[in-house]
Amino acid sequence: MRKTFTDLVRHSLNGPTMGTRWSALFHAPAGFDPEPVRVAMTDDVAEVDAQMSTWKPDSDLNRLSAAGPGEWVSLPPALMDVLAAGLEVGRVSGGAFDIGLADAVGAWGFGASPADEAGIRAARTKPRCPAHDVLELDRENARARKSQVMAFDLNGIAKGYGVDRLAETARAFGIADALLAIDGELRAIGTQPDGSAWTVAVEAPDTNRRAAHSILELTDIAVATSGDYRHWVEVGGRRLSHTMDPGRGMPLLNAPASVTVLAETCMMADAWATAMMVLGRERGLPLARHFGLSVLFIDRDYGDSSNVLTKTGMSRREAHRSSGHG
Repeated sequence: MRKTFTDLVRHSLNGPTMGTRWSALFHAPAGFDPEPVRVAMTDDVAEVDAQMSTWKPDSDLNRLSAAGPGEWVSLPPALMDVLAAGLEVGRVSGGAFDIGLADAVGAWGFGASPADEAGIRAARTKPRCPAHDVLELDRENARARKSQVMAFDLNGIAKGYGVDRLAETARAFGIADALLAIDGELRAIGTQPDGSAWTVAVEAPDTNRRAAHSILELTDIAVATSGDYRHWVEVGGRRLSHTMDPGRGMPLLNAPASVTVLAETCMMADAWATAMMVLGRERGLPLARHFGLSVLFIDRDYGDSSNVLTKTGMSRREAHRSSGHG
């Protein structure tokens, strides 16, 4: 029998990671010590950051980026898993998700250094191959090599993977119901103590204020949002999103204001949110239906006529428009 609210103590853990914060919300019986959970989760996100950061010069990802073509680089299993997932989403999305754009991300000022005009010109004019055609993974021997010079960026998938690690750790401590998050990437396991779904807001794509556009009810599902309203640069009086156009080596133009994706894992929700931003609604919706993803596209002028919510194949969650938006 599920315990009642009076039997359980609410725990809210959090800490810094990857330039933002991680969090874990769960309820446990009185006397449960959350400190070991906090320590384990802190170790989880620290490991992900140490392996996959583009900001840490000695990260395993940066070692791979710095290696010469044809040189095998030994990598930890977690990074191998994320690289494999990133390459697979890249393949099936037709290159819309591409982990080989670190040069463009950095040149436009979204990395550790300011924007660089020479770097921007180089990023826009260089011939490009998608990462899934360049990077070879040897899973059996935990190593990778690239066939040409390429620098890698996992910012569109690493946070989601980090959330999945938090969920694994929660379950390892016997926590069957929790809401885990890193920044805007979230994963719900189980339910709230009263048996209801976890409720989270999809933020309206507004640079000037924080307000809810939609409310999602989540049970054993993950959600990630990618948008143009939090991280951007201004060029010629125009705001440009941090999401890169893989074919042009520059920020997306005329993209959706935001895309929210629900998937079985947060790693996949995170990667597909970026891919759907690049694809846009017309090309993205058929892929969403094919892969059983629920996707909410929000245009800059978002009214009923410009929002699309497709629910395909996963009946365990519901999405509702919040009051004041329809």
